[in-house]
Amino acid sequence: MKKLVFIIVALLGVSTAQAQHQINSFFDEMGLMRLETQELSESADTLVSVFHRSDDIVWSRVVYRIIDMRFKQNYQLYTPQTNDPNYNSLLKVMLLAIADSLPVYAKDENGDLRPFYNEDTKRVGAEVFSLLDVLNLTDFDADEETRAYERILRLDSTQSVELYEGAFPRFAKNQLKYMIQEVVFFDKHYSRMYSKILSIAPMHADNIENENVSVMSALYKQILFWIPFDSFRPYMAQQYVMPKGNDTKRVTFDDFFTQKLYTSYVVGTNNIYNRLIPEYATTPEEIKKEQERIEWELLSAEQDLWEY
Repeated sequence: MKKLVFIIVALLGVSTAQAQHQINSFFDEMGLMRLETQELSESADTLVSVFHRSDDIVWSRVVYRIIDMRFKQNYQLYTPQTNDPNYNSLLKVMLLAIADSLPVYAKDENGDLRPFYNEDTKRVGAEVFSLLDVLNLTDFDADEETRAYERILRLDSTQSVELYEGAFPRFAKNQLKYMIQEVVFFDKHYSRMYSKILSIAPMHADNIENENVSVMSALYKQILFWIPFDSFRPYMAQQYVMPKGNDTKRVTFDDFFTQKLYTSYVVGTNNIYNRLIPEYATTPEEIKKEQERIEWELLSAEQDLWEY
């Protein structure tokens, strides 16, 4: 049995009083990074934790990807759409976590789709409701009481946040993608490349007014909010993904992401111009070419470091 490697990135010393960009969030205020790797033995009877020194991280790059659930490999994240007593879709797991007071973070008001984690963007409980008002699903002309009742998250009779099952199928139908922010890094001590998801954002296709918008504008409008991935993991670890072809293979959502059982495509990386691919590549051909270039750079980075 191959070893399963799980990477946990602990965020140290991040000040919530400052508007910090999530690109830098896996560093502490001193510019150091604390990494813990957990490896299961072949017999799965021991768990060994290894701490990586920040000085051993000789290369890193932040990458933005989109997980499209219309792809066959990702379809398990989308199902079930109906109320199932045994399984939930990733969206429902996320909404139930928010109802349980998981904080989310509003996207930047100036059009930057990258996550900013600070007190100004933080939303908890009922503060999240307005972030779920999807453009083509919400009657903005209705009074607040009607809108509050029809929302997918609402207050129950005890003023606690609850998931409105009646609104879920309609809302979830066109929630087809997630954007993730990950860091790829090389640890010279272990002589290997690692990757870690930092943030995840649900995207909704019905949040676009019309088709005559730029790709970048469409991406921004579709993002509903951002969630720090590690804060969401405890909820994912308690929920099993709906099986695909083998009912005895039970995989949690946390396992699904940790083992990278999904497929995704690149929409950008951090760079000196602070631009994602759709901001400088205008045609589908140019975008595809740039995506392939970045993927090749990530694949060849480890070999380049070995040569160095």
